[in-house]
Amino acid sequence: MAPDLTSKQRRILEYLRNNAATKTYFKSRLIGNELGMTAKEVGSNITALQEGDYDIEIEKWGYSSSTTWKVDT
Repeated sequence: MAPDLTSKQRRILEYLRNNAATKTYFKSRLIGNELGMTAKEVGSNITALQEGDYDIEIEKWGYSSSTTWKVDT
C-alpha cells in the first residue's frame, strides 16, 4: 500500500477497492457514514487519491445532497 497516504486516505482507498466491483457511484456522505468520517473529510481526502497513481480511477461526478464520485477499477 502507498506509504505516503494518511490513515483516512488508506481507509477510503480500501473501501473503494472493496466496493468498486459491485458499485460505480459513491456519495461522500455514505462513504463517511461507513468509515466514521464526515462528508467533508471524505471529499478532501479523495482529492489526494485522485491525484495519486493507484489501481482505481476516481472522478468527481455530481453534487446533489453530497458529492458523488465515479469509481472505475
